[in-house]
Parts: sequence; structure tokens; C-alpha cells
Amino acid sequence: MHILMTRPLDDSKEMILRFKDLGHKVSHMPLIEIEKVKFDEINFNNYKALIFTSANSLKFLEIKKINKNIFCFCVGIATEKKALSLGFQNVITAEGNVRNLKEIILQNFNSSDGKILYFSGETISNEIDKELNLNGYDIKRIVNYKTKPTESLDDKFVNGLKANIPDIVYIYSNNSALNFLKLINNHKLNDCWMNTNLMCMSEKTSSMLNKIKWKKIFIFSPGEEEYLLYKI
Repeated sequence: MHILMTRPLDDSKEMILRFKDLGHKVSHMPLIEIEKVKFDEINFNNYKALIFTSANSLKFLEIKKINKNIFCFCVGIATEKKALSLGFQNVITAEGNVRNLKEIILQNFNSSDGKILYFSGETISNEIDKELNLNGYDIKRIVNYKTKPTESLDDKFVNGLKANIPDIVYIYSNNSALNFLKLINNHKLNDCWMNTNLMCMSEKTSSMLNKIKWKKIFIFSPGEEEYLLYKI
């Protein structure tokens, strides 16, 4: 099969290599770029837990100042892997969505246990910090990265895509969905996807792409990409 991956390369390279090892053709069309956002210096000793809803928030973290035994709550497997690679020892992971992450925190960390730091991107789909505040938690959100849409595609890449439209496209966020629409419109690729399966992280993300005619649409969590190949 021909698979189109749309995350930045740092987030996609392991999956790209895995799919190629399985004998699939893989194209890479990153829809967003990740940029660091500066924030005020933090005294991490004042906090007893950290929340990460994306592996991107771990990329720009000054980890030397953080106790690696601190509670570290991660939204899914990719974020967990990044946290473990940075040396965090006390990592607790949800099943790929913020709703599950909230329940994991409620089960494993009491509001009386101390303050929480939540690192996130500039745009979030679920305000877990506000929801935890309503449950009595003292939580501070820090924006340490933002996404920038990819502005254009290489003509050679577009021509290759037109000649061999992918069987599967993976879309990972609302911002990515919006930019996918923009890019395929700019390059006159709107009507090419009737035999393509769309894989989205949420129903909200998939609904943004309903203007396009797809073969089928699937909802998945990070870590399920390979599993979805066997459902087609």
C-alpha cells in the first residue's frame, strides 16, 4: 500500500521506517512545523507533577532543572516514549486522549498532593487544566511550543502524488486537517481521494475533512497506526 504520513519528521520517522520494513511505500507531507515558545523561568521544586498532552511539549523542556522522579502524566505512548527517553522515572500514561488522561490523574494524584504544571501547545482541543481546576487541583498551564502551517509543497512531490494517490492518509490534529484542505486546494488535488482511507485522531478532526470524498474514514489513537492497516 501507499501511505501518506503528515506529522513533522521527528514525530514520523520511526513509523515511516516501520511501514517501509513491512513493504509499504511511504510518502511524507508534513502539514505543520513546530516552533519553541519562550516562557518565564520556573522553580520546578514548587510542583509535584507534570502533564504532557503532546511529545512536542517535551522537546523544548529544560529537563536539567527537573527531578526525574516527579509524577509525569502523558497522553499516549508517543509522549510516554519521549518522557522515558529524557530520563523521567515515574511516568503514567493514558490511552491516547485527554479524557482518559484526566481520569488517570484523578485516580493517581490527589488534589492535596501538590501543584501541577501542564505543558502544552498554543492551541489545545481540550482544556484539561480548567477541568482539573474544577476538581480542586492547583494547576498551571505553560505554553512552550506553537504550530506553524506548511505554506507550500514541492512541485515534484505534488506531481508524484498525483501519479500515485495514497491508499491511506494519517491526519493527527485539527490544525493539520485545516492545512491539508488548504494545500490540496492550492495544488488542485481536491478530487483525488475517492479510493483513499482517511485515518484521523478524532471525530472533530475527521469532520473538518468531510468536504473531501474518501473511501472510508477511521478514528484512531497514537500507537494504532500499524493495527489500522489490517482493518482495511
